[in-house]
Amino acid sequence: MDNQKLINFLNQLLSNYFVMYVKLHRYHWFVQGRHFFQLHEVFEEMYTTFAADIDVIAERVLMIDGKPLATMVKYIKEATLEEASADDKEDEMIARLKEDYQQIIHEIKEEGIPYASERNDEPTVDLLVTLQGKLEKYVWMLHAYRAYE
Repeated sequence: MDNQKLINFLNQLLSNYFVMYVKLHRYHWFVQGRHFFQLHEVFEEMYTTFAADIDVIAERVLMIDGKPLATMVKYIKEATLEEASADDKEDEMIARLKEDYQQIIHEIKEEGIPYASERNDEPTVDLLVTLQGKLEKYVWMLHAYRAYE
């Protein structure tokens, strides 16, 4: 069974999750403004969730006979998301996270789920649908947060 396209996708997803994990830490540490206490806590909850999901994604790669990427150089090279490089303001952080989450959702729906479905890999489909659901919840929450500003 040739899983290489699926393994490559999962490694890209893993890379994006590492970029998000670091980005969320940065936002957690550097957030300022009138919503500091709320966002500081929310960003911590988000990066904690990403940390757990990183492990699940890497283990799935191993389960389908792949090797998960495991260096920062490779994560940066394979990620489709960009690192946070500026001292973004609160609104920029929220907007950037929404965009990043929507991009990962799009990639899961357009690439990951089809690749897993082609292989009849229902556990990977289930994993991707679960991750998609978490990300969609974050998009909804971030949208609701900014609704009245």
